[in-house]
This record gives sequence, structure tokens and C-alpha cells, in this order.
Amino acid sequence: MLSLTEKKVLQTAEKGSGGEKKVLVVDNNPVMLSFMNNLLVKHGYQVTTAEDGVTVLKILETTTPDIIIMDLIMPNINGEKLCRMIRRMPRMKNTRVVILSAVAAEYKTNLVDLGANACIAKGPFNKMSQRVIETLDKLESSSAYDFKDEVVGLEETNSRDIVKELLFVKKHLEVVLSSISEGIFEITSEARIVYANPTAISIVGIAEEQLLASHILDLFHEIDRGRVDNLVNNISGITQNTNDDSFRLINGKEVSLNVLPIHDVEKKSVLIINDISDRRRLEIELRQAHKIEAIGTLAGGIAHDFNNLLMGIQGYTSLILFDMNTNHPYYDKLRRIEEQVRSGAELTKQLLGFARGGRYEVKVVDMNEIIDKTSIMFGRTKKEISIHRMLDENLWAVDVDRGQIEQVLLNLYVNAWQAMPNGGSLYLETANIVIDKGYVKPYSVKVGRYVKISVTDTGVGMDEKTRERVFDPFFTTKEMGRGTGLGLASTYGIIKGHKGMINVYSEKGNGTTFTVYLPASKKEVIKEETVPIDIMKGEGTILLVDDEDIILDVSCELLEMLGYKVYMANGGRDAIELYKEKMSEIDLVILDMIMPGMGGGETFDFLKSMNHDVKVILSSGYSINGKAKEIMDRGCRAFIQKPFQINDLSDKIRKVLD
Repeated sequence: MLSLTEKKVLQTAEKGSGGEKKVLVVDNNPVMLSFMNNLLVKHGYQVTTAEDGVTVLKILETTTPDIIIMDLIMPNINGEKLCRMIRRMPRMKNTRVVILSAVAAEYKTNLVDLGANACIAKGPFNKMSQRVIETLDKLESSSAYDFKDEVVGLEETNSRDIVKELLFVKKHLEVVLSSISEGIFEITSEARIVYANPTAISIVGIAEEQLLASHILDLFHEIDRGRVDNLVNNISGITQNTNDDSFRLINGKEVSLNVLPIHDVEKKSVLIINDISDRRRLEIELRQAHKIEAIGTLAGGIAHDFNNLLMGIQGYTSLILFDMNTNHPYYDKLRRIEEQVRSGAELTKQLLGFARGGRYEVKVVDMNEIIDKTSIMFGRTKKEISIHRMLDENLWAVDVDRGQIEQVLLNLYVNAWQAMPNGGSLYLETANIVIDKGYVKPYSVKVGRYVKISVTDTGVGMDEKTRERVFDPFFTTKEMGRGTGLGLASTYGIIKGHKGMINVYSEKGNGTTFTVYLPASKKEVIKEETVPIDIMKGEGTILLVDDEDIILDVSCELLEMLGYKVYMANGGRDAIELYKEKMSEIDLVILDMIMPGMGGGETFDFLKSMNHDVKVILSSGYSINGKAKEIMDRGCRAFIQKPFQINDLSDKIRKVLD
């Protein structure tokens, strides 16, 4: 009498290739795939092989096998997940799934619940081949075959094969954990580290051999150890997420923490850390930028209005002084009024320094020369401070507003002096530096060549809270009435306006270092000599446009004193109408930039449309940046900032008209 296996061979021979059953074999072991292929082909099956779950899913897109024989342990979607996915595919309803695995005996999941139709333990090839064919025979002879979650051939399992499979699993998991961008620690119930993936080792900056067996709390700054200890010891079987909070490591990095329990008898936990240092620095930078933008807008408006008031004072003072003899009893008093006006104008310059990144007059300069000049001047008044200069002799030039950068340096010198009430040392250093993408990312500036300026003091230093607010407008640590809180805020705004960076490093009791980075220029420094400007009279007709009556009145008198005929227009619309009527007479227009209704820019465009060659001097309490620069680029001949003196006004007029 023939056995089932012999009957199978005879039936297969009778059917020929047209009657072959399609079998898909899935195993990550090439030797196993080759063995199964030879075995099944020999018994009349049409065989396709795959090494992982992803490949299987691709095959199933175009093929519906009659039988799938799969291992449980595989890379890229294991057998358990793959089986569940197959059973969710309607067209795979009649496909038989056979589990062939060396770990089947140790597998705790109910294989019937997975959708498996049979399970065979891997073992010696001769015995295993017999079990495979017998199981396939049973499945083919009875569609209702019930294997009752029993593992066929369990008694013949080779323990070495189990070890090999488990070693593969271990290696695969190690590869996965090594590739994860988060740092992963496995810790015992006593919070001792027993595993750390490469990312974790990189974040904490400690060698693996030093990390293992150490206490997890030792990695964190002492101020955060209590919070970390609370998270680890109160996990209570629930994942603890701290994505919106941060913890500081002993190396200074900030990280977020997720603590996950491992549900085993050893009560281990997994600690996942993410390095958020760059994100925190970027958040601080963005908050700072928003503060500067908001308060800068307010301060810019105040500075503009204040400059208009100063213009009235300066203008009438200039009118009185114009023909006054120097021996007049009021002459010196009026000169002192002018000095006070200049002091007020310097204050508004500080306001405008961080209001929208205002730059006034940009030139190519040598920072070493500016540092030399400002530090020598500062040193003369602060004898208790010892100044040390370490300046790069081959320093690159920079494109800056000299006056503003001098103000930045003086602000930093004064800040250092105030931090050293009993005297100390001030170190000034310059260097050329090329900054890469990784460093500039949080600062929103371009990569490339920069000039680095460091100002270091040996003073009292700052704590973390003070350091975080040091560039805030109106923030000061001095007592009421002793400081405005504008110095470092305007410094920050000026450097940002120059497309540069500024940062601060300080520790309580260990001094402070401010570091400024300014983009290097491709141009060479041209030394200029300052020539005193004399008052120059002239002839011609000027259209004066402003919305402030006091500015119109005092400017009109100044212009008439200089010899010019003046038409006044109170706003842009009046100016257009007057220019249409008097175009042939008017030689020059002095135009205010900020006016209600029709502003200076729109007025200029109308004037330009009527007369392409119109000569215009733009006047404003704001600096020559932003809107003023845009108007200048459209063909405006010159810019004069309020409050201006009569000699500056006469010089601008003559340069434009001549």
C-alpha cells in the first residue's frame, strides 16, 4: 500500500507543470531558502523565495501563492507582523500559511490567532524535510485541517539553530538601536546603566566603558537631578514624556526625556534622550528677535518724534547764533543748548540702533583701528582698569557704520567696567574666522568669512537668568536712575543690523566674555580725513515738505537765511499740487519721509513721474535704512537726518544743486 508521500509524488507526476501549487518561502537564511527550494521543486511545487517581510509584500502585489512558508524571526517586518498583514488581505483568504521556525517552541503568541494553518520546528534537514512534506499533504487533503497550535517536529529541534536565530535577532536589534537618532539608555531598577546606544554616548560625551554600571543621575547637572530622579522612580508602569521641558547634562547640553517601563520581573526602564540644545538656543534667539522687533518699532517711533522736537530747538538756536557775536552774553549758553541737542540726538541714535536694525553710513573700516581709538579714549577715564589688546595684524576689513560700532564697543567697555567695581583687566581680541552652516543656523546669518571681536572682563560675572536677559531692552541690574537698560539692547540691535552675531559667556564670579562676529568685506580700507563744514549761502528756489508746522517754520527761516526762496507744503498732497504749479521755478525739494496720508516715498514717486530729473533731499527723524534706503535707491539725491545743523544743511544743498 502506498504512503501519502508516495501518492503525492505520483499525483504530481500525473499533473505535470500545469498542476503545480505555488509556494512562497520566506526566510533570512540563504542556506534554508536553497534547501526548501530544492525540496519543494523536487515534489512538484512552483517555488518563489524571499528573505524578509518587505520583499514578501512586493511579491504579493502581483502574485497570490497557494502556500506561504515563513520564519518567525526576520528583518524588515517579522513573521508575526507579516502573518497578521497577510490575513488582512481579502485575496489571501484561501492561502495556507505554514510557520517554519527554530524559535517556535519558545514563541508565546497563539499561532492560530495569527492566522497560521500549521507550525513546524526547524531541525535536522532529513527529518525536517519529511515533516514539511507530511504537513503540506495534510493541508492539501483537508481544507479543515486543525493543527491545534501544535508544533510539528519539536522533539527534533536543534538547540544550535535556536542559538543562531537568537544571535541574529540580537544583532538586528543592535543595528536598529545604533541607527536611531535619539539616545537610548537601559537602566536597572536601581537606575544603573546597563546599555547605551551610540547616540546616547555621543550626546553625553562619556565613553561606553565609563557609562556602563554608572548611575543615571550622574549624567545630569545637580540642579536637575531631583527632577530626573522623580521621573525614574515614579514611573508606575506609564511612559513619562517631557518633550516640553528640558534637563541639563553635566556637559552643558539640554535634553528632553522620555522614560518607558520594561514590563519584566527585573523592572528595568528605558530612558530616551533628545539633544535640544540647538532648538533651545534658536527659541531664545527668536524670542529675542521678537522682543527687539516689537520694542524697536515703538522706540523707533519715539526717536522719530523726539528728533523732530530736537529739530525745532536746534533750528531756532542756529537762527539766533547765525549773526551773533561770540562776545554776546548769550552766545555760550546757546552753544550749550546745541550740545544738549546733540546729547539728545545720541540717545535717539541708541534707540534707533536696535529699532529695525538701523545703519546710518556704512563704510569699509579696520576694526583694529577702531578698537585702538576707543579703548585708548576709554582707558584715559578709567585708570583702575588694565586694558590688554591682542589684535590680529592681518585682520580683514568690515563694512560698518563706524559711529554705531564705536558705540557698541563703548557699551561693552562700560559694561565691563561696571562689572569690576574694584578694578580689573579688560582683554580685547580680534581674529579672522570662517563660520560654517552648523554654527550660523541659530543666528539666521550667512556662512562665510567673519571678523571676530572678543571683549573679556575679570568682573563679577552673571548668573544664568541675567545672562538670558542681558540683551533685553530696558533690562538693567543697576539701581533705579543709574542706567537705562539700552546699552546692550542697542548693541544687540546694531550687530543684528550689520548681519552679524553677538553672544555672551559668563559665570558668576568668573568674569564675562562678549563675542561679536561681523561679516568680512571684500573691499580695502580707505582712510578719510574729516574736514570742517562751513556755512555756504546760495541762490534758488526750494520746495519744503513736512507735516510738522514747527519743522516747516524753523527750516524755512534757515533756508531763507542761507539765501534761498522757499515754498512750504504741509504734506504730500499739498506738495504735488504746488509742484505742478511752480515746477519751472523749483530747483530743489526737501522732503520729509514720514507723513500722514501720502508719505515721502509716494510723494517722491509722483514728483519723479512729473519730472524725471527732479532734485530731492530726503529728510527724516529715522536713520537712512529701511524705507529711506528704498527711496534713495529710486533716485533721491541725498539724505539728511533730523536734527541737523545749518552748516550740514547748507552743505547738502550745495552738493545736490552744484
